[in-house]
Amino acid sequence: MDAEQPDSSEPRDPSSGLERPALDRDALLEPDFLSAAGISQLTIVDSTGSTNADLVRAVTVEPKKWADLAVLTAEHQTAARGRLDRHWEAPERSAVSVSIVLRPVTSQGMPVPTQSYSWLSLLAAVALREALQETAGVSADIKWPNDVLVNGRKIAGILAQMTPLGDGSVPAVILGVGLNVSLAEDELPVPTATSLAVEGATTTDRTALLKSYLSRFARLYRSFCNSEGDPSAGLAGGASLHKRVESAMVTLGREVRAHLPGDLELVGHASRLDEHGSLLVVDHGGREHVITAGDVVHLRATESGYA
Repeated sequence: MDAEQPDSSEPRDPSSGLERPALDRDALLEPDFLSAAGISQLTIVDSTGSTNADLVRAVTVEPKKWADLAVLTAEHQTAARGRLDRHWEAPERSAVSVSIVLRPVTSQGMPVPTQSYSWLSLLAAVALREALQETAGVSADIKWPNDVLVNGRKIAGILAQMTPLGDGSVPAVILGVGLNVSLAEDELPVPTATSLAVEGATTTDRTALLKSYLSRFARLYRSFCNSEGDPSAGLAGGASLHKRVESAMVTLGREVRAHLPGDLELVGHASRLDEHGSLLVVDHGGREHVITAGDVVHLRATESGYA
């Protein structure tokens, strides 16, 4: 998985005629940027099936080669994977596709409790939300458990996977993000998706967006690790992760339908997040349920049973 130099030819957006330039390799591999963000290595590949799948495999085969905050990004993913094994493919150079190896330890080298790992994808959502606002002028929201929305439409998805235990040490987490950047309306996979281009972002420079996200994620991640994965602790000199997520999460306060493992379904009011980042839903009988995994659909009033 050595770094590859992206092709210098520039695919075009068929709808707008805009060029889709390659990532700026020199800017991404600039030593000062990597050092400031604490990135241990950054690999750029021209094309791959899935950056997450690549890193899961690489960390399993050569764990010592892939340290904490090792990054893999691809110009083009042909078999990107989301929740529930959903697959999709975006046009070449139209998205930011990036995965990070995480080996959470404190500044003293003590492992962060694995029960805190459930917050890592939400931490990534907070970092991406900040990057979109500050770099592209786009206001985004978080949808539980791992989507980033703009104007109610999905602009990014996040997937966290734990690697096999291997030698018995604490497993690494591979955290992947896919951000729709220059896709035109007719290139979006579903009507409920969107892109920075569609939303009128101030920039669709994937290099600037990737650097912004990685810098913000690394800063928040280090703070989270140094607090031993405590989501209620102040994060990077500001509010706690728990508070940042809840303040940005549009799922809370909504009527939702949760599709749960085992083909189960629950309809109710999404009230809050617990200390593990699980969603608490109160059903129409007043019983509170803890949702740790599953897909959630936001319902309109007429769909909730209270029309």
